[in-house]
Amino acid sequence: MIKRTLREIEQMIEGSKTCKKDRNIVIHGVSIDSRSIKSGELFIPIKGEKFDGHNFILDAIESGAVATLWNKTEPIPPNANIPFILVEDTLVAIQNLAKSYSKQLGMKIIGITGSNGKTSTKDLLAGILSTKYKTGKTIGNLNNHLGVPLTILGFEEDTEIGIIEMGISELGEADLLSSIAEPDVAIITNIGEAHLETLYTRENIAKGKLEIINHLNKDGLFIYPGDEPLIKNEIKKLNPEFKIETFGQDPSNTYCPKLISIGENGLSFKLNESSPNVINLDLLGKHQVYNATAAIAAAKYFNISFEDIQIGLKNADITKMRSDLIHTETCTILDDSYKSNPASVLAALDTLYSLDKYNRKIVVLGDMLGLGDEEISMHREIGEKIDPSQIDYLFTIGPLAEHIAKGASPMIPKNNIKSCVDKEELINDLKKIVTKDSIVLIKASRDLHLENVVDALKSKDSSSKAI
Repeated sequence: MIKRTLREIEQMIEGSKTCKKDRNIVIHGVSIDSRSIKSGELFIPIKGEKFDGHNFILDAIESGAVATLWNKTEPIPPNANIPFILVEDTLVAIQNLAKSYSKQLGMKIIGITGSNGKTSTKDLLAGILSTKYKTGKTIGNLNNHLGVPLTILGFEEDTEIGIIEMGISELGEADLLSSIAEPDVAIITNIGEAHLETLYTRENIAKGKLEIINHLNKDGLFIYPGDEPLIKNEIKKLNPEFKIETFGQDPSNTYCPKLISIGENGLSFKLNESSPNVINLDLLGKHQVYNATAAIAAAKYFNISFEDIQIGLKNADITKMRSDLIHTETCTILDDSYKSNPASVLAALDTLYSLDKYNRKIVVLGDMLGLGDEEISMHREIGEKIDPSQIDYLFTIGPLAEHIAKGASPMIPKNNIKSCVDKEELINDLKKIVTKDSIVLIKASRDLHLENVVDALKSKDSSSKAI
């Protein structure tokens, strides 16, 4: 984490000023949350539409913060005996501080964006790069205008490569995040339907994701899915100095991965048909082949050997709730409950179909949020695309997910499909039908918190009786 004197912090943030008597105070890390402040940290109060972090400065100091930033426009309490740095805007200040810190460390930065697969690609790449370099990565969902600076400022001083996940919901966001991180490698995993509510079209989604290259090092590398015309056509209009590599099904791509085997224990593939090396991946789902391919392409840019690539993939620390296979006393759970959109639901269903040792397959799907005006038709289409020969029961939860059930209802027996009112009803219904040889896919947008359903099925007091 960042360790600097207030004098140094002042120099790293444009337009900032601190009292002379406080300039030798050393901060150890930063925080924007007074509730979780750690001793020695610099508190950065963020001002939003409905909150103002300046109201919690005293709480932060009492909890261990050694200093705080302070917007010049905010009144300073009389006789405030608090070390502080005056800035024009605390949000801009934390972003500038992160940018300065990154430059001081001299580390290489990899930026990753995409509608799906960002986190898996990040985790796989971190595993690979860690075989040769001191590597840092985004933790949790710190991938926005505040999360990216906090991620960078959390990197240790000896970090050689930082992997930054960049999430966007509006045009201009990736440009901002790219300007903070200034990546040496930029990856777009795919273009899906996430955030149609704010971006309206897939064309705008592609445009927004492409902003990641706006501040890409001219000697860097851009990796993207070459089968995606919305990106491919835009790249043709540019004359970039940076290197470009692509992945996808078309043989014209730099990498055209070929799946060799897939099962509950993972999958194996080659980067190209003619490649002599077989890559093993302990993850579920064919879609992970492309995530791994993008990660490997970036790793090769940093001269990682095939042997280390395989070791890194094997030892990668994968974020939970993304196609996790959980074996319990009563059933097996395919936990993909972290988020949901049409492309990721179809990928999860495809993963479920590939697991053939289970006698009963149960699908639980919740609302896919943020899809905009076409949300109802997109939910219905998911239902219509479900393969009835591959599942035994379908449960939905949430008002939008009811349309999944309606789309699937002509193909699935009436008694085997149900839209539940709440999680309690869903859990009770599931406990009535799960058996030891059952597998339950659980997937919905984050706001539904279906990990509660996963936890309920994992609990030892879950009853199990067949009907």
